[in-house]
Amino acid sequence: MSIVKINALTVPAEQREVLEQRFASRAGVVENSDGFEWFELLRPLEGTDKYLVYTRWRSEEDFKAWMEGPMRSAHQGGGEGAPKQRPAAADSTLWSFEVVQQAGPKQG
Repeated sequence: MSIVKINALTVPAEQREVLEQRFASRAGVVENSDGFEWFELLRPLEGTDKYLVYTRWRSEEDFKAWMEGPMRSAHQGGGEGAPKQRPAAADSTLWSFEVVQQAGPKQG
């Protein structure tokens, strides 16, 4: 079964739009990675300042390969001479889960 990685990002109110724009501009970075299955950016509605970044992977090895390659490159800035962007999140925590059951809508 697949694995799920959820990155819980604490995002101050004034940085929410910045965070969402950065994720929108990175479209395609994770989607083309070997073993990638799903991505969602979840915006909090009430009671918390934490965004959740949900990714689903075929295996832990596929996730690690993405972390060491495309993700690392994407987070190192825009290349030589480009100004380094300040993080939009104040902190983050990575949660890991193994999918043990799953279900989808029944086909009518």
